[in-house]
Amino acid sequence: MADLLKFVQDEFVAKKDFPVFGAGDTITVYYEIKEGEKTRTQFFKGVVIQRRGTGNTETFTIRKMSGAVGVERIFPVNLPALQKIEINKKGHVRRARIFYFRELTGKKAKIKDKRR
Repeated sequence: MADLLKFVQDEFVAKKDFPVFGAGDTITVYYEIKEGEKTRTQFFKGVVIQRRGTGNTETFTIRKMSGAVGVERIFPVNLPALQKIEINKKGHVRRARIFYFRELTGKKAKIKDKRR
């Protein structure tokens, strides 16, 4: 059964080529929004808090500060409305899920850049 499910996902789900990113990276996600009959592109720029799932069900969570309020958004990787993902900064963190980042403010909330 699992092999059949994997076969269907590989054959019929369109794959998009997005860059490799992980927790701690600052990325910009461009996605389409439909308002009535019109469509427009909106972007969401923030720090990746986690990547979760595998294959067709993979999602990633992005957090940004809007004024003094933290805003998080979860995007499925296979969302048809996703147009592109840009990596603005590679961050160096020691964990795959940086939920501790939610409580940090000011200079403590700064993530070190990854050395190349």
